[in-house]
Amino acid sequence: MTALSDKATAFLALHRPGDPAILPTVWDAWSAKLVAEAGFAALTVGSHPLADSLGKADGEGMTFAESMGRIREITAAVDLPVSVDIESGYGLKPEQLIDGLLEAGAVGLNIEDTVHSEGGRLREPAEHAEFVGELRRAADAAGVHMVVNARTDLLLREIGDPTDRIERAIERLRLAAEAGADVLYPVGRHRPETQRRLCAELPLPVNAIALPDAGGRAGFGELGVARVSFGPFLQAALATEANRLLARWH
Repeated sequence: MTALSDKATAFLALHRPGDPAILPTVWDAWSAKLVAEAGFAALTVGSHPLADSLGKADGEGMTFAESMGRIREITAAVDLPVSVDIESGYGLKPEQLIDGLLEAGAVGLNIEDTVHSEGGRLREPAEHAEFVGELRRAADAAGVHMVVNARTDLLLREIGDPTDRIERAIERLRLAAEAGADVLYPVGRHRPETQRRLCAELPLPVNAIALPDAGGRAGFGELGVARVSFGPFLQAALATEANRLLARWH
């Protein structure tokens, strides 16, 4: 586990508020090699593009085993830290998730608070924090500081009263931080003033989502972001370009 442990430590060190790590979101060995050859220091694997590449639906339409099969291909193709969106955990125990990730060569994870296997309910704040804590303890027991990115879908799904929604998202993520998260992910494309507030009030480095063909690193840095990923948007942008190229051949 020494190599994975070193890779995890190096990955965590990339998360600097105001000087964000740009972690393009990939889905297979080809896209991972494309990003690695462009000179990026680490990768994320998004559940949505990964599921699409397998002909499955996002929201745990694929199994954890199917996901890890693809992760093994990615980590064999590139010698970079790889972080994986494990959705809400596929109904598995934290120990099973950590063991599977480490066996596949990953050193980071995103964990959502939307429970797809239970009708898309949102975990209660303390419940989500406890799951984050169990993942941290399982990783510590395995001897690798898996970089845990605790995500909330509260803002993305616009759940509850809008007047205190940001406060509720912040409190939810503060509990996750206390439980052992390394990074906090209030997922959604936010107004600059909202993103700045989230970065200022949350106690750990913050992940933001970006469109690959809009904005830039400096703009996110000015807002205090520590990590930028692309979710499904890099795959979507490439699909648009592919459709443009193919259209002339119809």
